[in-house]
Amino acid sequence: MSIEKQFPGDTKKVFMKMGTCSRTFCYLLDREFGHLKESEERAADPLAGGIMLRGHQCGMLWGCALAAGAESFRRYKDQGMAVSRAVTAAQHIMESFTEKTKSANCREITGYDMLNRFDMIKFMVKFFLHIDRYCFKHAEEWAPEAIRSANEGLSNEKNDSPHTPVSCASEVVKKMGASDEQAVMVAGFAGGLGLSGNGCGALAAAIWMNTMAWNREQAGPYKTSMSNPKAKNTLKAFYRANNSEFLCYKITGQRFNTLEEHTKFIKNGGCKHLIDALAFS
Repeated sequence: MSIEKQFPGDTKKVFMKMGTCSRTFCYLLDREFGHLKESEERAADPLAGGIMLRGHQCGMLWGCALAAGAESFRRYKDQGMAVSRAVTAAQHIMESFTEKTKSANCREITGYDMLNRFDMIKFMVKFFLHIDRYCFKHAEEWAPEAIRSANEGLSNEKNDSPHTPVSCASEVVKKMGASDEQAVMVAGFAGGLGLSGNGCGALAAAIWMNTMAWNREQAGPYKTSMSNPKAKNTLKAFYRANNSEFLCYKITGQRFNTLEEHTKFIKNGGCKHLIDALAFS
């Protein structure tokens, strides 16, 4: 039976309930893999809109990568292998997504600058008037392909990764007290998500980790964690550490063609100042 026939046709309904594309796709893939993780899914909220509405990689990508990382941890007892497969899964997810959209970036896909108040109002008005619901339409169409590409990456038998692969995103959350599972969950964020060189994966991982901490501190009715103060502080620390540069390939001065290249870069001290700044933000 095909993935399309297996995958539940309730993506729009889930999207409406979850509220953000990032949380929606983390939930959808977690559900498909048979392991829901509410705390981790909720913490994906600030990654929507291209990392706190900055217009970089679509939140659907971050959410998928988190769920694929969790599944990689469950499938592979060796943590190095789990990290490697999580990165490969993120690459497959990115490729699948950009084949359809021609870009990974929220701002280019939607045509809106979500930090611009006027653009945000236009986006919301058109959404509620059913004039422009591209994100919903794309989510519904791509959801079956998202799970297929994640599975392909996780099952990839090619093993050209280093013996002990390293992900910048994993290194950040380890310093923040993450469990082994959480470290593998964010592994695919490496090098700007799947080594793509886009918006910083270490930043996204630190925001996610701090958002989980903020969510645990909240009492009473659920509050959206979209723009929680811990995430804002993480973003400020990130800007201070690298003069407001956001793109991985500009921060590092290179593009990583393989996980081995990325591993060598991190092991040789690459981005250490940024990882430390994020970890203690």
